Amino acid sequence: MAIPHFQTIGIIAKRDDERLAHLLPRLIRHLQGHHRHILLDASAVTVLRQPLGGEPTTLARLAKQADLAIVIGGDGTFLMAARALVDAGVPLLGINIGRLGFLVDVSPHEMASRLDEILAGEYVQDYRAMLCAEVYREEQRIARYSALNDVVLHIRGVVRMIDFDTWIDGHFVNTQRADGMVIATPTGSTAYALSGGGPIIAPSLDAMVLVPICPQGLSNRPLVVHTKSCIEIRVNHDSRTRAQVSFDGQNDIKLKRQDRLLITQKPRKLRLIHPVGYDYLSILRAKLGWGERP
Repeated sequence: MAIPHFQTIGIIAKRDDERLAHLLPRLIRHLQGHHRHILLDASAVTVLRQPLGGEPTTLARLAKQADLAIVIGGDGTFLMAARALVDAGVPLLGINIGRLGFLVDVSPHEMASRLDEILAGEYVQDYRAMLCAEVYREEQRIARYSALNDVVLHIRGVVRMIDFDTWIDGHFVNTQRADGMVIATPTGSTAYALSGGGPIIAPSLDAMVLVPICPQGLSNRPLVVHTKSCIEIRVNHDSRTRAQVSFDGQNDIKLKRQDRLLITQKPRKLRLIHPVGYDYLSILRAKLGWGERP
């Protein structure tokens, strides 16, 4: 007899969204019908109006015990879950109640049928590279974060450009004056980097892209480098503008002059679970409106 797939399932939900009041109980009951052990992150517990049999737990314990994490929300909720679970190797499945939803690709109306397939072992696996970013001040590391989409150097508090220097693998690239810089994974190439004029990079490619934000020099263009590269960005000592760095748009560190930002690929990739028939190009076509008549 075949061993059932994903026996212990963690649920992570978007906070403060009224739509989950009905969707989340449906999900839990469906999983209970498959006799799965359910772990509820605090974000899911706060949505439920009455206990439904899931086991409340912490995100740290969920990472240690779950065979699969189901994320209900938009890409923002998914990004948070990815950073929390990637090192534990827990695969993620996304149910979309957001807007674009590049990462959460199961719609609520097909949730039950897709879960039936996935729990029966019919699914597509996908591995995504993530970034590891470290901030150094006077040779001392003051912060370290992971990012699935991007690491962004940007201005704070004023409308004025930052002066910063960039190195790749120890080789000096240039000094720029711009509103900042987006360093994105292929997954993040369809996020902030795309809005800044960067290219769309297929998730399977071993690459990172550097996209200047509103650069003063018109010759400063997006630059694609190998994922094994080490990128260093330093706030120039002559910069008069306050800067900060953000990680997936959810964590911020304020920077001083001469602070250094080191970005490399995380050793471990994030494992995603998609429904059978998953098609990245189809998602791009739907989300970006390709093929629509003007």
